[in-house]
Amino acid sequence: METLSEREKSVLRHVIRNFILTAAPVGSRHISKTAGIGYSAATIRNVMADLEESGYLEHPHTSAGRAPTDKGYRYYVDSLMRAARLSKRDREKIAGRLDPSALDSDLVVDAVSKLLSDVTRQLACVMYPRIASGTLEKIQLVELSPNRLLVVMTVRAGLVKTITLELDSDVEPRQLEEAQTLLNERLAGLTLGEIRETFAERMKDADSKGARPILNIFFDRVDKLFVDDPTPDKAAVTGASHLVKQPEFDAPEKFRGVVEMIEERDMIVHIMEKSSKGAAERATVAIGKELEDEQLDDYSVVVREYKVGNTAGALGVVGPKRMEYSKVVAIVDYIANTLTEMLKNPN
Repeated sequence: METLSEREKSVLRHVIRNFILTAAPVGSRHISKTAGIGYSAATIRNVMADLEESGYLEHPHTSAGRAPTDKGYRYYVDSLMRAARLSKRDREKIAGRLDPSALDSDLVVDAVSKLLSDVTRQLACVMYPRIASGTLEKIQLVELSPNRLLVVMTVRAGLVKTITLELDSDVEPRQLEEAQTLLNERLAGLTLGEIRETFAERMKDADSKGARPILNIFFDRVDKLFVDDPTPDKAAVTGASHLVKQPEFDAPEKFRGVVEMIEERDMIVHIMEKSSKGAAERATVAIGKELEDEQLDDYSVVVREYKVGNTAGALGVVGPKRMEYSKVVAIVDYIANTLTEMLKNPN
């Protein structure tokens, strides 16, 4: 990243902070009157022209003011943004709504998504933990009908994955018991990813004629049984109403774009999954074209991982590039840390 002078940094910071508040291009005269940075309007105008030439600001339409570009926002987030501290009110609100004694464990993800959306006033998404990185505790085989089988996989930290299998022939309870015993003896304690990679080797000498028809199904479908794809039903997405109220989306074509994105939950999940890489310790920010999808050029994403034992999920927000990054980053980090602690000590 190129180095800006202190004067350029000061002007860029004030342009972005004013644009975040007003959603309107910022003029040099406004900054000279309100920012208290000691530069004349003419000096600020010259600095803004230099920042525009360097790609940090743009001159929208016929306006006399400037607006930040993706490059400008990126420099702001990486070098100029000051860390925000959550207000006591926000901390109390988060603590009250993430009280383990009052929250049904099955509804944690939905509750966190609604809370994150309410506090940030953005579209929020919380993804369930990536079960494939968890350690298998046990497999249970449940007969649904003579030729239909329910596979229940329990992963450490209480996560459960279920799959229904169609059988080519009827099976007896004894066969289910034998297959279940063999699978648990050889697979318990491994991650689903390890099982997927080594299943054939671990089960090749399993000597049980009764269990063989069931084990053959596992051999044939190992890649589907022991995988965890990030699909829309593994995430809670809330707060669409906050997004459509943003002034930059007032124009009909922009509004349609927001509605289309909200309706495509798989796109939101994909954004979160991709952006969460590298977000284990602190929230990461992806801005506009960094999301590598033309449909998302007007958005930014702030995302952070949370932990459930040795597995990880992700939570974050999708909003306009004009979002208040310092506050949103602080909220996302705080909720991720709070959720991790809560799930570490569920009782």
